[in-house]
Amino acid sequence: MSLDKSIRDKYTVVIGLEVHAQLLTESKLFCSDSTAFGASANTHISPISLGHPGTLPMLNKKAVDYAIKMGLACDCSITKENIFARKNYFYPDLPKGYQVTQDKAPICVGGKVWIKAKGETEEKSIALNRIHMEEDAGKSIHTEDASDTLVDYNRAGVPLIEIVTEPDLRSADEAYSFLTEVRKLVRYLEICDGNMEEGSLRCDANVSVMLTNAKEYGSKVEVKNMNSIRNVHRAIEHEAERLIQLIEKGEKVISETRDFDAATGTTSSLRTKEELNDYRYFPEPDLSPLIVDEAWIEEVKAQMPALPRELAQKFTQEYGLPEYDAQVLTDNKDIALYFDNLCQETKNYKSASNWIMGTVKSYLNDNNSDITDFPISPKQLAGLIQLVDEGKVSNSVANQQIFNKMLEDQHSEAEAIAKEENLIQESSSDSIQPIIDEVLQDMADKVKEYKSGRKGLIGLFVGEVMKRSKGKADPKKTNELLQQTLK
Repeated sequence: MSLDKSIRDKYTVVIGLEVHAQLLTESKLFCSDSTAFGASANTHISPISLGHPGTLPMLNKKAVDYAIKMGLACDCSITKENIFARKNYFYPDLPKGYQVTQDKAPICVGGKVWIKAKGETEEKSIALNRIHMEEDAGKSIHTEDASDTLVDYNRAGVPLIEIVTEPDLRSADEAYSFLTEVRKLVRYLEICDGNMEEGSLRCDANVSVMLTNAKEYGSKVEVKNMNSIRNVHRAIEHEAERLIQLIEKGEKVISETRDFDAATGTTSSLRTKEELNDYRYFPEPDLSPLIVDEAWIEEVKAQMPALPRELAQKFTQEYGLPEYDAQVLTDNKDIALYFDNLCQETKNYKSASNWIMGTVKSYLNDNNSDITDFPISPKQLAGLIQLVDEGKVSNSVANQQIFNKMLEDQHSEAEAIAKEENLIQESSSDSIQPIIDEVLQDMADKVKEYKSGRKGLIGLFVGEVMKRSKGKADPKKTNELLQQTLK
């Protein structure tokens, strides 16, 4: 049951997120086993990933590159001397009985992610505590009758980065925005596919509430098992209301870990914090300290792409686009880069934006295709925009006829198609006036209504002229001539 707004407004919700991103390396963090998703159970394993006695790990450099990339994208400080640690706990899908991670020396320290939550006009920076590297565990699969648990170790040892925020988030909307930005970042950097449904991006949320004027945070609960950004939002909303209800009833908030049930939108207790294992961190004796020098950082920095926030600022400040357009265009890296290339070929940036967000994206969606496979080059599309700008074809003819012809012939130019198909607009009075005279004669009753005050009928006349000219009459010129003729 939703809380009364007056009660909800008495409290501030405090949220911190822990986001695990599975890195897009071909092999695992400490051995050469494949990281490919979807293979038969226990086929991407080896004595190293299973933790057999006598085996030794070897660090995957590509995973370190990816971690540094994310750190640079988030304005983190990069740690020069990295120490790996053993995090000791028992679980069936943890074959070694411990997880190799980073404790006191994470590779990235501090930093921030910029967000703009739903309904907000200003950006807000969410402070990061750290980003560290670690290996993933395997996967437990419970049988339908719940009598057995099967374990697939394919995922064991897959490289992860864990992005840990400070408790800076104040609403489910902000958490939603943060995760959306993180997913966008890892995709731009090409270090993670960001697929929460497949588990390559996972999130745990720490939630607490406190009276709005309070100085200290309340007892927090950790919520797990949310497999989409929307479910993170739902879980936080539910948990915030549950905690407020407890406090309003005078009950104590128990610091615990809770499980989210997507079917019901509710959470249930898994274990209290007092029941958690003592992880007994200690330095991993089989791995030497990892030294990251300035040359390595500069090498990674040279490979950094333009980031979504930079591109969005470019689109609004340099191209003069509305913020909405900039956000839509930067949702996908390849679309953003295509649009940027298009703007090198045309100066009508708003028209270019409309084409990408409208006709082009509709084509991509209808054909389940990516912009990287789009058959029309930015230069060709700019030629089509120019045709419309010069008044040689109408926007509808460009969208419905020339665009489709360009899709069929990847080497075709818009103007050549327009001439070949006899689609060039007539803008001379000599060609349009006879059609206007014919239309007004055939619609004499509507002409009388127009002259008696129904000025809105001008659109009907324009439409009929366009129809009889098969779309070739210039609508602007047609409108002008019609108004002169109807005086």
